[in-house]
Amino acid sequence: MEASTISSNAPSTSTSPVKENTYPDPSVWKKLIAEFQEPSIPRAVWQLVNTLGPFIAAWVAIYFSKTLWLTVPLVILNGLLLIRTFIFTHDCGHGSFFKSKVANDTIGFITGMLIYTPYFHWRWEHSIHHASSGHLDKRGVGDVWTMTVQEYLESSRWKRFAYQLSRNPIVLFAIAPLVLFIVLQRFARSNASAREKWSVYWMNAAVLAQTVIMCAIFGTSTYLVLQLSMLLIATSAGVWMFYVQHQFEGVYWQRSGEWSYTAAALEGSSYYELPRILQWFTGNIGFHHIHHLSPRIPNYNLERCHKAHPLFQEVKPLTILTSLKSLHLRLWDEENGELIGYRRFRELRKQMQQHQGVGQS
Repeated sequence: MEASTISSNAPSTSTSPVKENTYPDPSVWKKLIAEFQEPSIPRAVWQLVNTLGPFIAAWVAIYFSKTLWLTVPLVILNGLLLIRTFIFTHDCGHGSFFKSKVANDTIGFITGMLIYTPYFHWRWEHSIHHASSGHLDKRGVGDVWTMTVQEYLESSRWKRFAYQLSRNPIVLFAIAPLVLFIVLQRFARSNASAREKWSVYWMNAAVLAQTVIMCAIFGTSTYLVLQLSMLLIATSAGVWMFYVQHQFEGVYWQRSGEWSYTAAALEGSSYYELPRILQWFTGNIGFHHIHHLSPRIPNYNLERCHKAHPLFQEVKPLTILTSLKSLHLRLWDEENGELIGYRRFRELRKQMQQHQGVGQS
């Protein structure tokens, strides 16, 4: 199909409740969040204890378990605990979990090993994500592949098929997460520095050693089934969390010259309001607008920061029910400034074709 520019007079359906011209100067909100950026050694240690303690205990219980009625719930529990464990890796990568850089890097590597994540390499990629979130001209690293309507129109049939396949929920939330954490993270980017590359090599060695030891304890087939089941739960839920934190109705995207760090945080990152138990397992990362405003705030301070000022509370929350709408959002419509689904895309394309037909008659 010949590429053409799609435009529509339809109004934007963006529902973002916060507008850029209402934001205080960064120097103001930086003062508001300063107290929450201070790491707490007791709180960090307690999080490690109340997460890794049950995680290890569950593995021990699985070893002695003689019935699926006990094993299956324990596997689910450990899958959920791996999500929370990854948040510790995440905080360490931002230098926010502990005050000490050595402590952050050490715990970041250990917890990263449990979720197969090369700490320094992941930290480097994730820093790019924070610097480019909501920026249309800087997509491609540490984010979900998102095309604009015009880019989709100008793509080959094969590229459109690949894009549709990558955004299929089964692929995006079941297959891709396992491929990402088990396979793709075993390789370093070609433009990574030596430290990031060695991070991948050392993590591969650690994961291999961990696998060999656990296979010797549980048996190869049993361990692989258990581990893959836990990883499937953790990575699928984790990718879903990341997806809805940046792919939702009313999300913020802008080109160079118009992009704003504050707007990208408060409008381009969602506040995912979860039941308390799920908030605990996901390490408070649902307060993602706060996290993007300041990555130096540890997870155990995010909620308190959110409640500290009306500016942060004005962000309209996503619930589990409303977040399901994100499943239908596929392309960024620059004309109207909104994420749209394929149905809306077809409507826009039909309007364009009708307009061209009128113009040629």
